[in-house]
Amino acid sequence: MALNIGIVGMNGIGMRHAECYSKDPLAKVLAVCDVVKERADKAAEKYGVKAYYSLRQMLESEPDLQIVDVTTGGIENGSWHFEPAMQAIDAGKHVLVEKPLSSDIREGRELVRFAEQKKVYLGCNLNHYFTAPAERAKQYMDSGDVGEVVYCLAKMGFNGGEELYSAPKTMKDKDRPYFHMKAFLTHPFSVMRYFCGDITHIQTFSNQAGFRKSAGDVTVSINSIHVKFASGAAGYLLSQRGDATYGLGGWWSMEVGGTRGTFTIENCVEKVSYWRAQKGVPAIGSHPAPEVTESGVTEFNTTFNNRLHAFLEDIANGVPREHIRASGRDALAVLEYTFAAMESYEQGGAVVRPQPLPPFHGDPLVM
Repeated sequence: MALNIGIVGMNGIGMRHAECYSKDPLAKVLAVCDVVKERADKAAEKYGVKAYYSLRQMLESEPDLQIVDVTTGGIENGSWHFEPAMQAIDAGKHVLVEKPLSSDIREGRELVRFAEQKKVYLGCNLNHYFTAPAERAKQYMDSGDVGEVVYCLAKMGFNGGEELYSAPKTMKDKDRPYFHMKAFLTHPFSVMRYFCGDITHIQTFSNQAGFRKSAGDVTVSINSIHVKFASGAAGYLLSQRGDATYGLGGWWSMEVGGTRGTFTIENCVEKVSYWRAQKGVPAIGSHPAPEVTESGVTEFNTTFNNRLHAFLEDIANGVPREHIRASGRDALAVLEYTFAAMESYEQGGAVVRPQPLPPFHGDPLVM
């Protein structure tokens, strides 16, 4: 049976979510909401639903809503998430929030705490590992073909360079040194954690290209982040916001090396390659060709369909809240990593331990 959904924030991402829901048999959008009347009206007309201009009005007028999808943005792409998400949780609705969970770590912690108190599902659009390559890579891990994880190398950023540079112009990113880190590190950290588990130590060195400095742009746009996983595995993330052009692997690639095999995902959605550890392969030099699985997909936006469907599927199936995919707690974990990375940078590269997640107490009615 389809779940009744209201969407808050009908700019680009909100419209993308609405389009995904329109094609999903588990979704029925009942209403849309935006404080900009023209946006709400345009979305309502396109999808044949009711338009609202305040969330409170939508919640009071649409008692059959089961899910509120918060696709607002704001400063550093996350400052407008907290208030509508808290209103919806307080009304007893399940909530999906765009990333980052918030641009304020205290708000992120409170969202997770309040959702647990109210016993509602809280998810976040951590869509980058809802892909065929990530699914195949996870199969390698779950079947033991990777073995003990030794390292994780991640490179994720935007195509750019000095010829393509455009200085920040809006309130959300202009004069915001941590715009890139807060708005974007959620994604690479979430993929690293998905494959390799919790991160316990973070060390950050950051910079920006000379053309940014010359333009007076304060964005801390090149992030070199060394991490230690709880398992003991080593990790490294290089993230940049258009200071350089794409390189090998496209706009993001990730390699996870283990004692029995290594895999690499290229360009997020496109393919995964796997090298099995075997005798007879020289320590240095040529080695056998990898097993390559091409997804046949080149369109990144398919990840939205996959991730939104997973949230609907978990709710429809009554999955325990602590087991839903890409949960609010997962989003809080990577937000903690982001703020730890910022703290390390401010301390000149000191090693910082992110705050661990609070314990999940569980629901006595289902345990």
